[in-house]
Amino acid sequence: MADVEACLLAHLNSGGEVPDSRSYASSLRVPHDELEAVIKSLSAFRIVDTTDITKETWVLTDEAKGYVAGGSPEAQLVAAIPPEGASKDVLREKLGSVFDIGMKTAAKNKWIGFEKGNKDLVLRKVDTIKDDLQEQLKSLESGEVLSDKVIDDLKRRKLITKEKSIWYALKKGPQFVAKRKKLATDVTQEHLRSGDWKDLEFKDYNFGAQGQPIAIGYVQPLLEVVREEIQNIFLQMGFTEMPTNNYVESSFWNFDALFQPQQHPARDSHDTFFLEAPAATKQLPEDYLEKVKEVHQRGGYGSKGYGYDWKRDEAEKNLLRTHTTAVSTRMLYKLAQEKPFAPKRYYSIDRVFRNEAVDRTHLAEFHQIEGLICDYGLTLGDLIGVLEDFFSSLGMSKLRFKPAYNPYTEPSMEIFSYHEGLKKWVEVGNSGMFRPEMLLPMGLPEGVNVIAWGLSLERPTMILYGIDNIRDLFGPKVDFNLIKSNPLCRLGLQ
Repeated sequence: MADVEACLLAHLNSGGEVPDSRSYASSLRVPHDELEAVIKSLSAFRIVDTTDITKETWVLTDEAKGYVAGGSPEAQLVAAIPPEGASKDVLREKLGSVFDIGMKTAAKNKWIGFEKGNKDLVLRKVDTIKDDLQEQLKSLESGEVLSDKVIDDLKRRKLITKEKSIWYALKKGPQFVAKRKKLATDVTQEHLRSGDWKDLEFKDYNFGAQGQPIAIGYVQPLLEVVREEIQNIFLQMGFTEMPTNNYVESSFWNFDALFQPQQHPARDSHDTFFLEAPAATKQLPEDYLEKVKEVHQRGGYGSKGYGYDWKRDEAEKNLLRTHTTAVSTRMLYKLAQEKPFAPKRYYSIDRVFRNEAVDRTHLAEFHQIEGLICDYGLTLGDLIGVLEDFFSSLGMSKLRFKPAYNPYTEPSMEIFSYHEGLKKWVEVGNSGMFRPEMLLPMGLPEGVNVIAWGLSLERPTMILYGIDNIRDLFGPKVDFNLIKSNPLCRLGLQ
């Protein structure tokens, strides 16, 4: 590198200029990259002035370079055919990936034919050929200019690609010196001992340079803004957070207390993770359990029930909760025991588990957002009004509602929002009013209704961050560079 710099400065000092750095690098017999590094260093100190020369040129692809060395596919095919001919299988095995291309082009050039009555036997129809493709590629590689028709043909066959080249014209700069003095960057012990620090010239400090990046932690997108912002929305609407620290739940609180029958498909092991140890719980409120059993078997509170033999063993099974509604059930039961009754607004944001096949939009564990209001005289109109307030705070002002079915809510509605980016309506949540068969056995007063809704945390996060694969957002395949580089997304801003 020092020799290259010395040669360049000597050349410029003798009155010369460098009109083309590529040619000059060739005269020095050094790679242009090495000369370019010297030029940039000298230019930074204004020792030389540079003028960029930019040119777009066609370069060969790796496939084309192979044809330069071994001939075009059609030429290779003809060379591989013996005088008596050869079967397609033999030629395919010999030529590999170039067989199909060679067959097509050689047949088009009428270099090959087939035995009459035997289309599998390939015969040569010419003794010698001229490999135009190989010659064209060699000419282009050597810098010759080819016709537009040839260039278009090579582009069509994806044998060439356009590459932007930059080189330089050089002349003396305002701070030109025949030999650059090396500037010191630090005072060393040796400088102090010898005393030569008095004669040193120091490199100027670059106060505009960026410092070393600080090694800090980064917050996962699910927690970064989305969860915090959603939590703030609930708090601004007067909601209280429910304790969701129990991932393990009993089937009683997860299903039975929600008036979900024990034969429901969601309670199958194909959809739910059941625990082996401890496999069951005995800590259930007996009075309430009997009321739940009764309403399942014989009905009550205006309901016929399901009319089946309810089994306590099934209700005692432990599982990984499939929804945070299990927490809502516990909180409503606790609220029913408090006298006198006081209206409440609850919310939760936490992890739930489903035995689902993992793909781009599904994981076996994800996060659920849930909100509920418990008060006298609530109606479906109240639910729609609350949903419009909640989702408008998320930036989803265009909502539609579609009737749906849930075992523990009636009426039930799916929630759709119009996605401006996708230009279509997208399902964003589920909602409904808890059934009396669920609420009255708890001990809640007559006339008290509960409106509730839920949605996943991952879906709005994926939309906000432009992520199309849920595994890139949550789980063992998360790219940490994605977490570091993603900008903050503020909800409600479109």
